[in-house]
Amino acid sequence: MNKLAKALPLAAGGLALAAALFTMLPPGPVRGFDVDGFGRLPVLEGGRVKPADSVARNSLLMIRSQQSFRYQGRTVSADEWLLDVMFRPEVADQQPVFVINDPDVLGLMGMKQTSERYFSFRTIAPYLEEVQKQATAAHPIDAKLRTRFQSAVVNLFDRAYLYYRLKNTVQLEGAPLAAELAAPLAPGAASRQDALAELAFFRPLAPPPGAPADAWRSVGEALRRSPAAADAPDLRALAAAAAAWGAQDAGAFNAAVASLAGQVRAGRPAAVSQAGSEVLFNRAEPFYLGMVIYVLALLVLFASWAWKPQLLQPTAFALLVAGAIVHTGGLASRVILQGRPPVTNLYSSAVFVGWGAVLLGVVLERIYRKGFGTAVAAAAGFASLIVAHHLTGDGDTMEMMRAVLDSNFWLATHVVTITIGYSGTFLAGAIAIAYTLRRHVAPRLDPATTRTLVSMTYGVICFALFFSFIGTVLGGIWADQSWGRFWGWDPKENGALMIVLWNAIILHARWGGYVREKGIMAMAIFGNVITSLSWFGVNMLGVGLHSYGFMDKAFWALAAFIGSQLAIMGLCLLPRRFWKGQPAPERDAGHATGPA
Repeated sequence: MNKLAKALPLAAGGLALAAALFTMLPPGPVRGFDVDGFGRLPVLEGGRVKPADSVARNSLLMIRSQQSFRYQGRTVSADEWLLDVMFRPEVADQQPVFVINDPDVLGLMGMKQTSERYFSFRTIAPYLEEVQKQATAAHPIDAKLRTRFQSAVVNLFDRAYLYYRLKNTVQLEGAPLAAELAAPLAPGAASRQDALAELAFFRPLAPPPGAPADAWRSVGEALRRSPAAADAPDLRALAAAAAAWGAQDAGAFNAAVASLAGQVRAGRPAAVSQAGSEVLFNRAEPFYLGMVIYVLALLVLFASWAWKPQLLQPTAFALLVAGAIVHTGGLASRVILQGRPPVTNLYSSAVFVGWGAVLLGVVLERIYRKGFGTAVAAAAGFASLIVAHHLTGDGDTMEMMRAVLDSNFWLATHVVTITIGYSGTFLAGAIAIAYTLRRHVAPRLDPATTRTLVSMTYGVICFALFFSFIGTVLGGIWADQSWGRFWGWDPKENGALMIVLWNAIILHARWGGYVREKGIMAMAIFGNVITSLSWFGVNMLGVGLHSYGFMDKAFWALAAFIGSQLAIMGLCLLPRRFWKGQPAPERDAGHATGPA
């Protein structure tokens, strides 16, 4: 039994890490085509150089809310889909990639709402003129004031326009690039070149030798600068790849992709290396895998409460550590790929908050060894990564920084520090929730365990107060340098202050004897409400100097979260097992009945 108790945790953690490494293995050819090689080609989009794989994944995510889909009995990857869109539009137009849920939008297109959510471009194309008309009317309306239908129709039109731009990035639909290169001065060529330059969603042609690193060109720009550009080897190779994919000639396509990669590698080796690293990151999907491992850790821990805790509790902890390693690897990879500190936008803050909570939970579990550290850490890590996952729908999560945020020093000090404060406050609330559920569900309470939970919560609140306060002060110094004032009662600044004040109120209430264990725990749960409003809520207002993170899609999710926390607070303050005729006495953890 002792040998099994030592071997099982190591085996579980090792298997989880092995699974993470397995995801990074390169996929095989798709019907003989080197689709992976195409995905590794660097392009310029959104102000940064990235692999074509990232463009494909982000575009499909915006259009379909998924990075792959099933079609005709097989899975179509994002790279293969992008190739079809650009070079076989007659095939791509039949693939069901547009997700439409709004009944009024479906009614606009003469369709009834059914269980079917995905539609092809060919299906919606006859109605796009009316969709554009409705979207044009809705666009001038502030996003916060639009009706559900107006928001949905604007969203559909934007996705359809993105699809249209992708179709006309390398070659205009119906006008093969090879034909344009063969007759660069033919009648109408200039207008087609202008259209290619205007519609291009990304720039696939690397800068020529001696040009600035950001001087990537679209096909249209390369063609209209000089007729001699038609003889450029990169344009020729791109045209060959387009023709080969359209004809489904695997050999010719693979040769063209290899030629393109070689040309870029000769002139911009750093771009090729960066793109290859990002493809590995995309393929590994560390944050999705982290969610899976955290769920496994929770399931094993729950099982340990009913059977063989000496064996399963260490196994759950090993899985938690494996998830933390994968989570850390993903976070470190983003830092390297972006060349920025770990928190740069709302998405990365969700990833970082979960990471901080998991590490704190690992430390707490190593100190107390009660299983609760594992439970709250795995739950917090999973919840934060779920939030991050739902923030990916707007496309590239490693987009270029806004000018006001373009400071690695302040991103690494103020933003990271205050986000660690978020992590601590959420972790304290998670421990308090665990305390509440245990108090009402467990048939018997161990006073020592209860004291441990209260002690853990108190310590984490102290930790969170320290980092929240330091982060808020650093933010004021940054504001003074950027805007000429230390404090302006901006909604985001007020939110940061609320977190500091609430954590301070909890500690002073405890020191003054105004609350005991139940009161501390209820106040810690309310800390989740304060932090969620300060973190996400102020971003929904769209006002103030910090409104660059504006979002309104998560309003109902935030409202539901706050409602759930208030309900759990009430549950925390009710007598133990209050639903029974004679509630259990409140003499928990050795304390006499008294103030909450």
